[in-house]
Amino acid sequence: MRSFAREERPHGDRDDFANLKKLTPYIWRYSKRVALALACLLIAKLATVSIPLVLKGIIDRLDMGQLSGGALSAEALSQNIVLVAPMALLIAYGALRLAGGFFSELRDILFARVRYSAMHQMSVDVLEHLHRLSLRFHLERNTGGISRDLERGTRSLASVLNLLVFSILPTLAEFLLVSAILLLRYDWQLMVVIMITVGVYVVFTLALSTWRMSFRHAMNKYESDANGRAVDSLLNYETVKYFNNEYMERDYYNEKLDLWQGAGLKTQISLSALNFGQGAIVTVGVTVIMILSAKEVAAGEITIGDLVLINTLMLQLFIPLSILGSVYRQLQYSLADMDLVIKLLDKTPEIVDSEDAEPLQVSKANVRFREVDFHYNDDRKILSKIDFEIPAGSKLAVVGPSGSGKSTLVRLLFRFYEVTGGSIEIDDQSIANCTQQSLRREIGIVPQDTVLFNDTIRYNIAYAKPGATDKEIMAAAESADLGELLLRLPDGLDTVVGERGLKLSGGEKQRLAISRVILKAPKIIVFDEATSSLDSQSERAILEAINKISDNATTMVIAHRLSTVVDANSIIVMDDGRIVESGTHEELLAARGLYSKLWEMQQSDAASL
Repeated sequence: MRSFAREERPHGDRDDFANLKKLTPYIWRYSKRVALALACLLIAKLATVSIPLVLKGIIDRLDMGQLSGGALSAEALSQNIVLVAPMALLIAYGALRLAGGFFSELRDILFARVRYSAMHQMSVDVLEHLHRLSLRFHLERNTGGISRDLERGTRSLASVLNLLVFSILPTLAEFLLVSAILLLRYDWQLMVVIMITVGVYVVFTLALSTWRMSFRHAMNKYESDANGRAVDSLLNYETVKYFNNEYMERDYYNEKLDLWQGAGLKTQISLSALNFGQGAIVTVGVTVIMILSAKEVAAGEITIGDLVLINTLMLQLFIPLSILGSVYRQLQYSLADMDLVIKLLDKTPEIVDSEDAEPLQVSKANVRFREVDFHYNDDRKILSKIDFEIPAGSKLAVVGPSGSGKSTLVRLLFRFYEVTGGSIEIDDQSIANCTQQSLRREIGIVPQDTVLFNDTIRYNIAYAKPGATDKEIMAAAESADLGELLLRLPDGLDTVVGERGLKLSGGEKQRLAISRVILKAPKIIVFDEATSSLDSQSERAILEAINKISDNATTMVIAHRLSTVVDANSIIVMDDGRIVESGTHEELLAARGLYSKLWEMQQSDAASL
């Protein structure tokens, strides 16, 4: 079996404190609610640690009553000055338990809005940021991996908030309160044992949990790789089928899941070792404390109630500490997951509007490429000294061999990339000095591959003009020769087009793309090889629609088939990132250059069919 394993990159260093600071804006708007929730937390913990004190009083009262034959001495009364009767102590016991539960639930209710609002806002911020990132990022990034990172990241935000407010802070508050009670009421030796036990417990937990994190990172990576490849193979379902590569995709997925499974087993084994070690440390510490307490009871230095109080306080202290071990691991996992989405948010968009950017003002829609240079990487130049003009209302065609840089012109015009030399101007305004929103508002495009949303025809057409009426949508569809198709479809405009528009033919998708442009009514229109994948009949119909909407707009046509651009006002011929010829169809044929050769080749191919 062929191996598809790729070299694993180590998990980068992360700054958890800095990441937590970045959470502050998400909860600061609810600072009063957070303060109330923390107050409820403190009240609940005060009630909880008071319960053993009341229980001690109950036991001592009952024990003294039995020793005195049911009658309490003056000395016994003096030792119970806080509560003067067993019934009052029992009522106080119940009231404290009730108060602890009530304020804990009230804390949860108060903090719920903070938690869900933070998740909500972070999800929106991440999606908005992804749309701001450059085309380069999206071409290089695995879509399935992004979706997994987003899911883990937003969920980890809620998890971190929950762990901090519902586990870590309550445990810390309880530990401080219990320590204060024990230190003030009992022998210092008990406190020393407790501190040593807690110290060993914390060091052991941190050491093993940190070691275990490498397995968690590996699980996350293998899971992202597997799911990313699975999503990619499903998005490219037809390609997989064309080449009979179902087993290759399965084998890659299976191999990554094998690695994920191995890392998962190591995670579970190390978890069991951690749990056993924690339990052993707590058991030894509690046993030593109970031995010391029992000796003091036998010596008459403390009462049976004190023994019960110490035991109860130990349970209240070590049970949360035991959970805290798990909480620490969960916090580490959540911080690791959140680090992925924080790093995503920290990515700086490649294309940003300058501080003094102004909205593009288009009156004539004159387009000018002025000595434009461009390269994706320093060692590979894509465009060199591209200089041409599209007068307002005219049609310019760009032709040339594959890889000559034709489609790159479109991406630069839309400012998906910044030019590395020269400038692009619309009505004498450099697009680099204009806002991206205003620039793209003025340009419409019919791409070579029209990718549609898995929604209705209505939604896909109206995407060019959200809020358009059905009358406007239908008019645009009919102008793009979609009317007959809509009449044949039982659901008309409400027909769902399927994933990436797979339920429509190539010609139908192109007509839908044209109807979008018609609805948008831009002053500048780009056709990026809009007919290259169509049959002759569909091409003819699409060309008629293109010519119809091009009459009142400045038009740039990127074309592979030269027969589709013979009527252009001007044609530029590109080769290896340069303009090698320009002129009208007749002028270029007469020049007997590259255009003439391409024309003769295509005419020969057409004649042989």
